[in-house]
Amino acid sequence: MVMKKDLMKIVIGGEAGQGLATIGNVLSLTLVRAGYSLLAWQEFESRIRGGHNTFSLCSSPDPCLGPREHIDLLVALDDNTASIHENDLSLGGIVLRDSDDDNEGSSGILNVPFHKLAEGRYANSAALGIIGGLLGIDQEAVTATVKHFFGAAHPEAVEKNVKSIADAYAWLQEQPFEFAQLASAKREEPHLFMSGHQAVALGALSAGLKFYSYYPMSPATSIAETLVKWAGKMGVIVEQCEDEISVLNMALGASYAGAPSMVATSGGGFALMAEAVSLAGISEIPVVIVIAQRPGPATGLPTRTEQGDLELVLHGGHGEFPRAIFTPGTVEECFHVTRKAFEVAAMTHGPVFILTDQYLADSYTNVKPFAMDELEPVPWVRFPDTADDAFLSYRFTEDGVSPRLIPGLTTGGGSPYETHQLVIADCHEHTEDGHISEDASVRKSMVEKRLSKTSLMRGHVCQPVADEDFHGEMLIVSWGSTTGAVKEAVKDLREKGVAVGALHLPQVWPLPEKELLEHLQGSERVVCVEQNATGQLARLIRKETGFTIEERVLRYDGRPMSPEYILRELNGEKRNNGKW
Repeated sequence: MVMKKDLMKIVIGGEAGQGLATIGNVLSLTLVRAGYSLLAWQEFESRIRGGHNTFSLCSSPDPCLGPREHIDLLVALDDNTASIHENDLSLGGIVLRDSDDDNEGSSGILNVPFHKLAEGRYANSAALGIIGGLLGIDQEAVTATVKHFFGAAHPEAVEKNVKSIADAYAWLQEQPFEFAQLASAKREEPHLFMSGHQAVALGALSAGLKFYSYYPMSPATSIAETLVKWAGKMGVIVEQCEDEISVLNMALGASYAGAPSMVATSGGGFALMAEAVSLAGISEIPVVIVIAQRPGPATGLPTRTEQGDLELVLHGGHGEFPRAIFTPGTVEECFHVTRKAFEVAAMTHGPVFILTDQYLADSYTNVKPFAMDELEPVPWVRFPDTADDAFLSYRFTEDGVSPRLIPGLTTGGGSPYETHQLVIADCHEHTEDGHISEDASVRKSMVEKRLSKTSLMRGHVCQPVADEDFHGEMLIVSWGSTTGAVKEAVKDLREKGVAVGALHLPQVWPLPEKELLEHLQGSERVVCVEQNATGQLARLIRKETGFTIEERVLRYDGRPMSPEYILRELNGEKRNNGKW
């Protein structure tokens, strides 16, 4: 009888250009369609071809929250893959490799003659068939996904791909080889399969995005790639600019003209946007800015992941003005938090930030379809209640937020105005009507006006997400994409009898100080998990609340945070020459 496993990790490894992403994507779609939960991510070197790359996926009948380390099935598309990952195999794990060797009596290795099962470029489909057969996935399910994946763009290739899969299944049945299969799927309702940045793009579209500017920079570019596909249907302008300086300035111009606007970049690009961020602050122009973090300084590791830019974004832009910083930790949060960012930007007339990272940007998982029909676009312009003779762009109000008008708009668009109004914006300090002023009392009043919007932001802050059944012995705090690994680590600890809970912050500025302190002070032991070398969130919490989180689990080698890494650090295990 074939053994069943509740969780399976498959890693497909090889060089860039060998098609490992194609195998991974088709396999992932097949598993999601079959009712399994899935978490898929890629690791690749910063080069066009060559180098060592992997496509990893964890699949289970139950939710997959964080990336596991031990490999159950390693698909080696080159010899280098097997040698690099041989120490990562789980008990009972196997390596799948291209070889004519006999499998009689073999242990831990399945030799597959891919070059005999499929011609040339269709060897990937043969590998897909072998993987599907080993996992116990019905052949027709794999074939249906291949037809869906290749049918529209490459109908001529479908027949050969399907034949390669059939030949692989037939070959596998003749082998004296047994491998644990995935336990039966539990889910019946359809799910979407998307990445964090696809969810950011979808959330922006649902909020009414009309203008998006960018300069290609990994890993932020995937947002633009998603938006381009929908731009025509959704009436969105997607503009590739000459540099990051023009990216944000162009978005501010579009927003000033009434178009809900967003930009995305990484740390190096955001460094060039700092002056325009300050411009948004003093001009009180709403804009959403996504920073997809990667390891620095400078170019650093451009295709790896890190959480090293929190302090950069918190202080980016000279002068003092309010801002909000959201830090989604899941694909679902990427969608909902992006909508929230548009709401806060429109509400407070200023820059609002979303911090993602390479892992969250490019990892895929299954999610329930979003209830799009129930969502309305976010109102981007706060029109005055009455039509005064002269419109004041920076009128003093109780909450610090002035009314807005769209330049040149005399009718329509929700405006009550039937006559021309002069709409002024300025980068200097200014009076209520937008004209330059160096008057000391005006300066003082305008600084206080802008900063008073922080109170409005605090009233709409995303609260910390805590375990409902946590009782206060040990609390693990996280932000952004580390939340999945933390939840998996908490699950493992609880199975060992440890009273532990998780606290995730989907927003780190303004900090929800009162609610955060209730959790922190109610716990005997607090640990902060971050993907940077200095504990930037822990330092921010200490600065704002006075609570010091002494114990920290920090990772800054460019690899995703894993539950195994967290558990090793909590147990005090140390590395030796880069290995555990």
